[in-house]
Amino acid sequence: MLFQKSLSRELTYTSIGVFSVLFAILLSTQTINMLGRAAQGLIASNAIFALIGFWSIGFFPVLMILTIFVSVIVVLTRMSREQEMAVWMASGKSLTDWIAPVMRFALPLCLLIAAGTTIVEPWATQRSKEYAETMKQREDMTALSPGIFKESQSGDRVYFIESYSVLSGATRNVFVQVTRNGEVSSIFAKEGQVSTDEEGNRILILQDGRRYTGEPGNGNFEVLEFKRYTVKITEAGQLARPTIDSESRPTLELLGSSNPADKAELAWRLSLPLCGLILALLAIPLSHYNPRSGHAYNLIFALGAYLLYQNLLWLLRDSISSGKIPTALGILPAHLFMLALALLLLHYHNRPARPMLQRLKNLLRRQSA
Repeated sequence: MLFQKSLSRELTYTSIGVFSVLFAILLSTQTINMLGRAAQGLIASNAIFALIGFWSIGFFPVLMILTIFVSVIVVLTRMSREQEMAVWMASGKSLTDWIAPVMRFALPLCLLIAAGTTIVEPWATQRSKEYAETMKQREDMTALSPGIFKESQSGDRVYFIESYSVLSGATRNVFVQVTRNGEVSSIFAKEGQVSTDEEGNRILILQDGRRYTGEPGNGNFEVLEFKRYTVKITEAGQLARPTIDSESRPTLELLGSSNPADKAELAWRLSLPLCGLILALLAIPLSHYNPRSGHAYNLIFALGAYLLYQNLLWLLRDSISSGKIPTALGILPAHLFMLALALLLLHYHNRPARPMLQRLKNLLRRQSA
């Protein structure tokens, strides 16, 4: 009982620290990525933090898998390095006795991973696409930034204002350039008002200004003075919902789909919880550390095993998506291979230790026989 309590407590505390560190690293990286995309105009600047939140929710399952694997590796390696593992082994414990407490630690987290991959992640992916598309299409509404020339999403309009009140929608010293059918209309107004008409269209009402219309390179321009002029910014029906792909489709819809992309997505979602359990089991023999050697080669082997596992999953997922493998069950060989590797390593490290001389004698006897 003391053995299981001490291990479970240390795994819990370590997992909290590992999750916090990994989340902070990935969050800072994604924030830099989002800022770069916003600077390129690929996403709306005021949608950055919301998209980061949706991304964090969608990336939660993979982050939890890493947390499980790294936590077990760190805790058991420390116990081996500080001879605590040797004490438990001397008291009659074998390496297989570590399986139960490690699985008890990993199973609740894998259930969270299953809920995240099958329910939360598709919702977060769809909401992220909808929010990004909505904010991008509403960029014209929020484009009225004082002192900045801003181009509309369609590329046919350019706005510039000297001052803008977000609360009242009032603007002063407005410039709007509209390009349509080869003609350029340059509109100057002393003041304006951002409003919404009866049909729900977003409009900019300009007052006391002029409009110059003509073709570039041609001296014939039409000059129009106005007291009131209305420019439609966006139409009410312009905001379109993004298409639903395999990543954002609910899991129940994927079950009955014959589309190879849907099969690949279903296989991936169901594989992640199983991946967490197998990696937790694999971490037990991979954390074996010989304190006399002074080297932590087991950490290199653990990294290699994780990369091998992920590459196998991605390879089989791509094969299912391309139609080379006709069923979602085609991803199972990766899990079976890693499970067999974990059991083989457990058996290898759990065997009775024999002196090197005795092993050489047995090997020579087998060869002579």
